Amino acid sequence: MPFLSGSHPILDCVTAAAWEARIFGGDESKEWPAMQAAGAAVADGIIHDLKTVSETLTAKPGRLLVLVGKGHNGGDALIAATRLLAAAPAWTVEVGFVFGQNRLRPLTLAAWRQLQHAGGSARVRAIRRREMAASYTVVIDGVFGFQFRPPLREPATGWLQQAADVKTSLRAAVDLPSGWAEAVAFQADVTYATGILKSPLLDLPNAGRIRYLDLGFFGDDAVGNLRVLTAAGLAPLQQLRSFHSDKRSHGHLAIVGGSRDFPGAVGLSVAAALHSGVGNVTAFVPESISAAFAARWPEAMWVGCPETEDGGLSLDAGQRIRTKWARASAALVGPGLGRDPETMALVKDLIGEAKIPLVLDADALQPEGVMAGNAPRILTPHQGEFDRITTSKNVALDALAWPQPTVTVLKGPITRVIQDGVIYHGVAGGPVLARGGSGDMLAGLIAGRLAAEPGTPLVAAAQGVVWHGLASQRVADSRGEVAVRSSWLIDEINGVLRAL
Repeated sequence: MPFLSGSHPILDCVTAAAWEARIFGGDESKEWPAMQAAGAAVADGIIHDLKTVSETLTAKPGRLLVLVGKGHNGGDALIAATRLLAAAPAWTVEVGFVFGQNRLRPLTLAAWRQLQHAGGSARVRAIRRREMAASYTVVIDGVFGFQFRPPLREPATGWLQQAADVKTSLRAAVDLPSGWAEAVAFQADVTYATGILKSPLLDLPNAGRIRYLDLGFFGDDAVGNLRVLTAAGLAPLQQLRSFHSDKRSHGHLAIVGGSRDFPGAVGLSVAAALHSGVGNVTAFVPESISAAFAARWPEAMWVGCPETEDGGLSLDAGQRIRTKWARASAALVGPGLGRDPETMALVKDLIGEAKIPLVLDADALQPEGVMAGNAPRILTPHQGEFDRITTSKNVALDALAWPQPTVTVLKGPITRVIQDGVIYHGVAGGPVLARGGSGDMLAGLIAGRLAAEPGTPLVAAAQGVVWHGLASQRVADSRGEVAVRSSWLIDEINGVLRAL
């Protein structure tokens, strides 16, 4: 099975070392440009992530601490510092050489000299551990790369322990947090995975947000069943559409959801779907909420349906839904449905009868529902829902199997898109998504892409995950991660494509 375009393999550390050896062959004339690219990408990532904290940090006087080991990981960190000095002219840099300057590898030493030349003695100085200040704007960890072998020993433990007490706006790890999961390991807010995303990062509690920095090490043909999704998967959405297309050319999405108790979820799904590029959206909701939603989102067609006493969709709604959704190219079922027994019976029947591809979300994710019928489907559970529909908490994701053609989108800090033993990891985004409503918008984006291209459910799921994550990063860039609303992601969906 071919892998998704725009995805790259995630490698264990031994395989990553062998991969880099094939690329560079120990040739410093090849390694130096790669180090420059890695350092520049780390610096750009730090500048980007600092916007989450404050728009003005790089314009104010600041202090950068760089912890440097012997190898190329430290060289990446030093080059990042050089780039940061250019972007933050009021900053100074303090460099802690954990094993001393006389043990630096040649390219790392060259990176140190480059930093000294860029900043001069007034802005750059090497420090001893006892000279470490109580606070820094940013701390960069470049002590150990992916070839670290435990356990941690002095002098590294002393430097890392002291750095852990420093007050800072951002703790950045290059490639992997030094010490990995040991008790005194570097506690990163963000880890910048340079060139290859190494598999230990996926489970490290001290890695923080993961930013994959693509340095061109892979083509689309690079194999591996553990993969990371990149923004390149959205490139087809930037292309000009056919001049002769109309709304029917881009699919018709049916959405079944909403209830009197949970009206907002279906609204957010519809709003996201309207931004997905799909041609038509028809929403089937209880009669009591349809008029208000039609006024809010008039681009969608709102079909008010009979409801139960508790405000959910009744079995009588089935006839109205069946009459109209046969014209759709895909359907989303679940946002805000509630769990009224009559509604659940309706949903099971609809799923069992469906002839079009489905996205099943939220309350539609019940064991009896996800197993019904034969239509291809995308499931979008969070961990609790996943445990419910698999009836187990110990399912191996690479062995996940369903009776129907199925793509599973397991939402979490790292969202996993799973099909036929291949696991794609969406690392874009962050804690700004940890609030109600974000999953409803993800379902709407995925379903809109599925309706536009109903024959490619894996592509639709991956595009939705990446698009959603990048939109959340734009929210964090402009407004932070705390005082924000989930619905603000809608305003950033367009900007993701424009900025690629």
